[in-house]
Amino acid sequence: MIFAIFIILLTGVGLIAYMYKEAFADRVIQNNLTFTDFPESLGEVKIFFISDIHKRTISEKIINEARNSKPDIVIIGGDLVEKGVSFERVKENLLKLKALGPVYFVWGNNDYEVNFRELDALFLDCGVKVLDNTAVSFESTAGDQLILLGVDDVSRKRDRIDLALQDAGEAGFRVLVSHSPEIIKKIKTEHRIRLVLSGHTHGGQIHILGYSPYEKGSIKKGKETTLLISNGYGTTALPLRLGAKAETHIITLKKGN
Repeated sequence: MIFAIFIILLTGVGLIAYMYKEAFADRVIQNNLTFTDFPESLGEVKIFFISDIHKRTISEKIINEARNSKPDIVIIGGDLVEKGVSFERVKENLLKLKALGPVYFVWGNNDYEVNFRELDALFLDCGVKVLDNTAVSFESTAGDQLILLGVDDVSRKRDRIDLALQDAGEAGFRVLVSHSPEIIKKIKTEHRIRLVLSGHTHGGQIHILGYSPYEKGSIKKGKETTLLISNGYGTTALPLRLGAKAETHIITLKKGN
């Protein structure tokens, strides 16, 4: 009986240690996405996408691996911070990401747990562009455009996809960034949004017997729009993961069948 209890305790400790290790893993997933209507003159566009950083400090391993892929754009998909995280750590993370390329950010629900006006000032100081229901465009020498749109947090009803679309103009290949994948329910065919990047769900974070309130991160290809949901880099509540490994992404966009 004592031996059985010992084995159970040992197994429990081992499982928790494994879950803790998974929560602080450093993974860069290579996602190659092709679209028939992607402007050929843009060649390949590489995006480093990281969401749900929360309390973590971005490791040099992640930065070095991302740098080797030579990203054109860096996107933070919300929840860069949460209550209790120092702005010194946030600035450290932002400066690391800035070393990779121009950085764009969308607000997540946990970002509003801190003084968001001070956070906004920090973005300005670090040269990070906030996409709060706005858009930016990137143009090839041939005049073709990649349009990057970003909406504010959906859960707080601050998202205004209509304003982001107004800012986007009429032309260009459109990529929308939203912290929550729930934005997909508001996208219409006439919006011509081809790709959505999101996080928020942490891929369920902890799956018990394969079950969690949220499914694992994935890429879902619809008729008009592809949705990428990331497991995210950090954790919320408990620093534990099971069945939903921490991840970041190098997303390569190019023309294809």
